[in-house]
Amino acid sequence: MSKPTKKSSADKPQKPYPDFPLFPHATGRWAKKIRSKLHYFGKWDNWQDALSLYQKQAADLHAGRKPRENTGGATIKDLVNHFLIAKKHLVDTREIVQRTWDDYDATCRQVMEVLGKDRLIADLQPDDFDTLRRQLAKSRGIVALGNEVSRARILFKYAYDAGLIEHPLRYGQSFKRPSRKALRKARQEKGPRLFQADEIRALMDKAGNHLRAMILLGINCGFGPADCGNLPIKALDLKAGWVDYPRPKTGVSRRCPLWPETVEALKESIAKRPKPHDEADNGMVFLTKYGQRWAKESSDNPISKEVAKILRPLKVKRGRKQEAVYRKGLGLYTLRHTFQTIGDAARDPIATRAIMGHAEAGDDMSAVYREGVDDDRLKAVTDHVRQWLFPADEPKAKVEPTKSETTKNEPEKPPVAESQSQP
Repeated sequence: MSKPTKKSSADKPQKPYPDFPLFPHATGRWAKKIRSKLHYFGKWDNWQDALSLYQKQAADLHAGRKPRENTGGATIKDLVNHFLIAKKHLVDTREIVQRTWDDYDATCRQVMEVLGKDRLIADLQPDDFDTLRRQLAKSRGIVALGNEVSRARILFKYAYDAGLIEHPLRYGQSFKRPSRKALRKARQEKGPRLFQADEIRALMDKAGNHLRAMILLGINCGFGPADCGNLPIKALDLKAGWVDYPRPKTGVSRRCPLWPETVEALKESIAKRPKPHDEADNGMVFLTKYGQRWAKESSDNPISKEVAKILRPLKVKRGRKQEAVYRKGLGLYTLRHTFQTIGDAARDPIATRAIMGHAEAGDDMSAVYREGVDDDRLKAVTDHVRQWLFPADEPKAKVEPTKSETTKNEPEKPPVAESQSQP
């Protein structure tokens, strides 16, 4: 193909209208400089076709992608619509929660922004997924990046499963979750997500009635914000001191003994509960001052916000110094980490797991046959955590008497008869 010859400036046409996005290049073509590179879109004598081509390729070029011709077939926009509708049905049947759908929606928007909503799904190549991962990594931590990659792979797997493409996509070597080594290093850099006992006590001292009860549920039972926000009164047996409450996130059954402090805090919170705004929330343990649920299916959780208000300025006295309690990544959910860590020291991981509501490992056949955990084992775990949190309640160590004291207090033994002492 011969290279276009340069034409004189006298031959250059004027722009068809002032806001026309292209300019007449000396090679006789309409052009535009995008990301420091010239791109050509057609000859001078047919500005309409040049404009049409530019409009088709503009999104890809401005995003730094190589434009590919759309010859028909399902686009990323089609995939996103199909996928989100399917996931919405799962929300309606309560198989997933609204927050999960919101996370999928955010990932889909990011995919369309980076790859282009009009791109053919079947046209995607490993270099496209490499670009997507690099863009995701720019604004996310390593854990969040792994979650985004997982959701994106679920999205593109759906394309094949739903019949939108004939063959599974090839992601290449880089489009995967961060390695376990990278996750461990990131976790070490952040430090442990753990509260000390004096920090939790200081947190409770600063909290109001409702929040104090939630904090106690967090360290007593390993409850998170969603657990507290959705807790129904019927799950509580405050007379006997127990809560039976499946995890809203997974549906896994949980049973946990309640400490006397937790029972009293729950009684007080229920007694001071405002009138529900919606009659459907009448059975909830915790309601905001507006009579609404504390639970909110989003990252903007009202319970987490309230905890942050008292946690960020909170300090505890260590020796002669006042040390800040707040460290990055700490919140009400940290109590769940703390319960697991301290509860493990009771040396009954099955009982700790039952209280936490963790799903059993798929290859653990004993879990298939285990129909429950004895209440005494559950209580042993929570009692151990309570002794750690409230050390003043620990029984005093028994002092063994010295040998001299034992001899002095014991009655004198009768002398052994001489006849009995002889063999």
